[in-house]
Amino acid sequence: MSARHLLRQFDGRLTRELLLEPGKFGLGKFPARFAPDATTSMVCGYCSTGCGLKIHLQDGAAINLSPDADYPVNLGMACPKGWEALSVLNSPERATTPLLRGGEGSGAALQPVSWERALTTFCQRFKAIIAKHGPGSVAFLSTGQIPTEEMLLLGCLAKFGMGWLHGDGNTRQCMATSVVAYKQSFGFDAPPYTYADFEASDVIILVGSNLCVGHPILWERVLRNPHQPKIVVIDPRRTETAMGATHHLPILPKSDLTLFYGLAHLLIERGWIDQAFLDRSTAGFAEFRQFVAAFPIERVAAETGLPKADIEALARLIHEGKRVSFWWTMGVNQSYQGVRTAQSLINLALITGNIGRPGTGANSITGQCNAMGSRLFSNTASLVGGRDFSSVEHRAEVAQILGIEQACIPASNSLCYDQILDGVKAGKIRGLWVIATNPAHSWIGQAETQQALSKLEFCVVQDMYRTSETAQYAHLLLPAAGWGEKEGTLINSERRLGLMKKVARAPGQALADFAIFRLLAHYWGCEAMFAEWTDPEATFRIMQRLSRGRPCDITGIRDYQMLDERGGVQWPLPAGELDNPALAARERRLFEDGRFYHPDGRARLLFDAPQPLPEPPDEQYPLLLLTGRGSAAQWHTQTRTRQSAVLRKLYPREAFVEIHPADAAPLGIAGGQQVVVQSRRGRITLRA
Repeated sequence: MSARHLLRQFDGRLTRELLLEPGKFGLGKFPARFAPDATTSMVCGYCSTGCGLKIHLQDGAAINLSPDADYPVNLGMACPKGWEALSVLNSPERATTPLLRGGEGSGAALQPVSWERALTTFCQRFKAIIAKHGPGSVAFLSTGQIPTEEMLLLGCLAKFGMGWLHGDGNTRQCMATSVVAYKQSFGFDAPPYTYADFEASDVIILVGSNLCVGHPILWERVLRNPHQPKIVVIDPRRTETAMGATHHLPILPKSDLTLFYGLAHLLIERGWIDQAFLDRSTAGFAEFRQFVAAFPIERVAAETGLPKADIEALARLIHEGKRVSFWWTMGVNQSYQGVRTAQSLINLALITGNIGRPGTGANSITGQCNAMGSRLFSNTASLVGGRDFSSVEHRAEVAQILGIEQACIPASNSLCYDQILDGVKAGKIRGLWVIATNPAHSWIGQAETQQALSKLEFCVVQDMYRTSETAQYAHLLLPAAGWGEKEGTLINSERRLGLMKKVARAPGQALADFAIFRLLAHYWGCEAMFAEWTDPEATFRIMQRLSRGRPCDITGIRDYQMLDERGGVQWPLPAGELDNPALAARERRLFEDGRFYHPDGRARLLFDAPQPLPEPPDEQYPLLLLTGRGSAAQWHTQTRTRQSAVLRKLYPREAFVEIHPADAAPLGIAGGQQVVVQSRRGRITLRA
């Protein structure tokens, strides 16, 4: 079928409306839903905070934005990235047409081709690799940056329709440890909190989190707390957040587990625990009590570098607090023992009964805007809805819901993100499809990763921008629409589904990822499997069916309009529960009844002995490098944020390394000096 039958002209401009049937590929007429001059709300597409933004329209197109004062997440606040969300759409670096290495002729350059040529090439090249090397020789790398409906369609298309075995999301890089921690402890990947808990706590404990910079709107929620809370920051560095805290514990790097096991021992030893809650709602307390007895305060002080008085004071703060909340981000999640560190914080909440009540909880804050959607519905690390590919019952359930043959569903889990890239390096993965992520920049060992990408037989990059580091290794570049140029839902850290709306045209021939996936289903020959997936909202209804009866049940959400009217909805919201005031509330937390998702309803107290650093400092590499975000105006690999002149002015123009004077003096390093930072994996010149 010719691409000219799939694309049409509207008002003299090429639109992304695909015509086989009205709405078949999920892009209604533009502008949709709005009066020519109006204001509408939608959720921001940068980080996991999930702020609400007011979009101001003129002649049906977005011209400006402002924070939504009524949205329950940000209450009228926005960070620099949110204010600049529209500006990055108008970059000259946008991908506007499919590009093929060599184009219609010969040569190594990427050259424009038609959508028909691009999609035909995609299918021919990947099918040829599979025919020669098997279904395990191709993989996709997905993202936490696209709507949940697109993630669901991608995961089902690749694994059920195309027969691929491997595909994972980049959210594994930041969230896999917390996902496993929650699954093992609670029985499901279920962050229990709502952002209102920041304002209800009287003790707030932040671990490995520079909230002020990484999640500035959430720091604003902390500052709105009327209870004069004690704010404890546990971090080796004196970060901006530590400077604003009431207590800073500059712990030795990677000694978190020892500290939290020692705190548990102190709390248990002194009877500062909620024994009634433990007896009613947890399992494994006797074993846990015996384990943490090996962490007396003398050991904890020696291994963490903290004075005994500070450790005792923190234990007393937790005991005396009426509403204690524990929060962590990447300093915990991106650790070699992140699962157990997260669980050590979950254990502290459980033994003190600080869960299920306002101002409490063991609370992981996500990174990307739709990491939660990726965790639950992307069909990558787990089968959709938090199920398991290896479970016959789960595969049968999904097959029945989707009306497909159970044999279409892989019986084993995919390779993980890191294993896929290892497979590329080893030559086992020969074809790679990269969607809205930038591994050539973000993955460890850049030089080795880039060399591996250059050896792929076929690499497809689907992105907003043609200039990303990964796009330079593409044999085929598919131009994608961005935030504000398509519809769908994002799920934030507090489990809130927010609505993204189409308020701008994508440039040139760029298409919504949803439309690209639907077109690929047609060209691959599996279109019939996705006949019901006509548009994002129809796909949302499929997503609801897949959630029915699961902890993340969202069958009670009527439609997109309901999400719009209510300022988003936190899962779970089962069908028929809107009349329940507790479930219908705008902000809700989990486990208020003390029941968890394990079959016996009890949370697990889990633990392991702390492990030494896999690569401790040595004579050749005597210093320990800690990483973190340095500006609220920069995002990840800067693929988007560098497109804004305003944001470029707000973050440092050059990379820098902060060195403690006690380390700098013996090395003869002065402030402002250029230094070389070298590790086992590479070297870079920075300003000290």
